[in-house]
Amino acid sequence: MDFLQSHQDWMINMARILVVDDEAAIRRLLGEMLDMSGYKCALAADAADARTFIRDQGFDLILCDVNMPGESGLDLIRYVLAEHQETAVIMVSAVDDTDIAETALQIGAFGYIIKPFRHNELMINIANALRRRELEIKNRIQRENLEQAVLDRTGELQTTLNKLKIATEGIIQAMAMTIEIRDPYTAGHQRRVRDLSRAIAEDMGISKERINAIRMSSMIHDLGKIALPSEILSKPGLLTTSEFELIKTHSQIGYNILKDIEFPWPLAEIILQHHERMDGSGYPHGLSGEDILHEARIVAVADVVEAISSHRPYRPALGIDKALEEISINKNVLYDRTVVETCVKLFSDGRFEL
Repeated sequence: MDFLQSHQDWMINMARILVVDDEAAIRRLLGEMLDMSGYKCALAADAADARTFIRDQGFDLILCDVNMPGESGLDLIRYVLAEHQETAVIMVSAVDDTDIAETALQIGAFGYIIKPFRHNELMINIANALRRRELEIKNRIQRENLEQAVLDRTGELQTTLNKLKIATEGIIQAMAMTIEIRDPYTAGHQRRVRDLSRAIAEDMGISKERINAIRMSSMIHDLGKIALPSEILSKPGLLTTSEFELIKTHSQIGYNILKDIEFPWPLAEIILQHHERMDGSGYPHGLSGEDILHEARIVAVADVVEAISSHRPYRPALGIDKALEEISINKNVLYDRTVVETCVKLFSDGRFEL
């Protein structure tokens, strides 16, 4: 009880109240009641005076008449509650009009008192309005603090995620270097496939996340070759049938290495499918058409273009024209039509070169 009383005394001593009423006698009466109860108050004869008081001083509570010359009380509280949201409002009226009362409460008034009113009735309404105002302010502050805490935590999580992505990219780059050490004749191959794959994907308007998936997977699309004998990888002549069948296992091996690692992108699946062909003649599973990931179709075209145009242990470089001829002849047969056309246009427009 002592705490409640002291809290009420604090509200009275601290609260500033503005009385807005066009009747001088009512203004004086309300002012005297508030002074006797210990509140600090100011008196305004109309909405224009009230706006000046509010702008210059600020108030915790406004007692406002409904019907006044000029701007009405309802319009005034609309302004107050829009521009000074921490100010409580109680409407005071000589008219017992349910519609006006409902409108006032819907706008945001804390109460509606009918003239003539008793002293106790007025004081109880004021105390309740101030308590409600205090509670709403506390709730708003707590909500804002919670929102800020969520934003801060989200920022921390995003920072952590960015660090993980950077670390992941570092690991993938290390994998790519390992592959090139094992197969020096294709040094730079995966980097060039990455660059061409990304250029194709960007030109096709693919989302940033899918471009990242293509970029990361193309960097290590031949990861499975680390399990193959180096003498086969660097053999200067044509491969035997059994050697070629062994080479073809690198897609599945790469997939097996990565499949249980939770990357933010489907790297394992793209690596598994980058030798699949649209007509089902590819490997390792003979997938066709829409069963092949779009990302894998892009990497497949970039891989073929780079491989044909570059030097290999068993043949000299055939050049970019031969590479573009190969994919153009086989578009919509072996290779995705849109991917091929995008790739060819990049080179013909002079916007990309290996």
